Amino acid sequence: MQTLLRNKIIIASTSALLLLFLSGCGEDQAKGAQVTTLDQQSTSASHDDHGDDDGHGEESEKHEEGHSDHDEEGGDVVRMDDMAAKGAGIKLSRAAVGPMGQVLKLPAEVRFDADRVANVSPKVSGVIAKLYVSEGDDVSRGDALAMIRSRELAALKASWIKANSREKLAAQALAREESLFAEKITSEADLQTARANHQAAKAERDAAENELHAAGVTHAALQKIASANDGDNANAYLTAPITGTVVRRTVTLGETVSAGDAGAAPLFTIVDDSVVWADIAVYKQDISLIREGAPVVLKTDSGLVLARSTVAFLLPVINETSRTATARVIVDNPDGALLPGQFIVSEISVGSTQDVLRIPQSALQLVEDKPSVFVPVDDGFAPVPVSVGRKSGGYVEIKAGLAPGDPYVLDGAFTLKAQLEKDAFGDGHGH
Repeated sequence: MQTLLRNKIIIASTSALLLLFLSGCGEDQAKGAQVTTLDQQSTSASHDDHGDDDGHGEESEKHEEGHSDHDEEGGDVVRMDDMAAKGAGIKLSRAAVGPMGQVLKLPAEVRFDADRVANVSPKVSGVIAKLYVSEGDDVSRGDALAMIRSRELAALKASWIKANSREKLAAQALAREESLFAEKITSEADLQTARANHQAAKAERDAAENELHAAGVTHAALQKIASANDGDNANAYLTAPITGTVVRRTVTLGETVSAGDAGAAPLFTIVDDSVVWADIAVYKQDISLIREGAPVVLKTDSGLVLARSTVAFLLPVINETSRTATARVIVDNPDGALLPGQFIVSEISVGSTQDVLRIPQSALQLVEDKPSVFVPVDDGFAPVPVSVGRKSGGYVEIKAGLAPGDPYVLDGAFTLKAQLEKDAFGDGHGH
């Protein structure tokens, strides 16, 4: 009996504990369900707040108005204020309509302007005693290039001194005979003899003077011959006939040089490359398209613009080997960007022209493999993809992406592209 009573007590206790445990689990589950529901409501409310705030959406659209699509995505914008843009050389312009024709691309070679090349050879024979310049030196017209010690020049000056003295004596004799004849002291025959002697002496002096001029002696230098120091009359100076650069020197100190040697190379070659020629090779089928005055853009193989000019003339001769004609372009080259002997690409505007929306080719950049133009936005500059057409005279036609009057970056587009790529690389993604 006691055993049965103890078992009932154990069963009752166990049941009570079980009910208490189940009751606790139920409360915990209910709490968990309540938390999950709150989280879901919070998330849903968050979504509803973003979706239902129409006023905020309109304000955002207004804030982004005037920005490119890239700007709205928070991506391709170069942040830059006005002062920084000015320091970076950024210049703006507005897209405009202008004439554009077809372009003919042909190879060209840069040459020296033949009228700006000077070969300097000796005018008297002698020995090189001094050299004043070397290859690469810039010289001005009249600068001394070298000094020649010349027996030939010394002899010519001596002959001129003698002839000049005889002419002076003959002039004095003539004056005396004229005075005597006026007083009827001398005969007319003596007077005529004196005149003849004076004319002969003068002719001899003139001949000696002309020989000195041919040797490079100026009128001013003639006056110094009689009073020159010992040995100085043997010194001949080679001077620069033009302003330019010494590109070749074939003589050395102490070398003997000869005047009038047709087979000898010039001692110095001086060139003025501030103006050069660009000779364009024109194929037979293209000759009829070339016109004098046609605009020409000269570029490197990579497309860098070197100069702009026009066709000066078309040589009326076809090269027997290359079967091409030559169109010559005369180009100002003040900064020396064009080097004689350099092969370049010429773009000649040919055919009829029409007005199109155009911008300089330097303003066009390739961004994310798309032709693009940088435009100003609120806080910097952003690239805008454009559709391009023909290229001519350093300009490119814009078919879509810009409208007449739209502002764009004229100078400094490459700088902006480089900065854009740098920023993109730092963000860990490429463009």
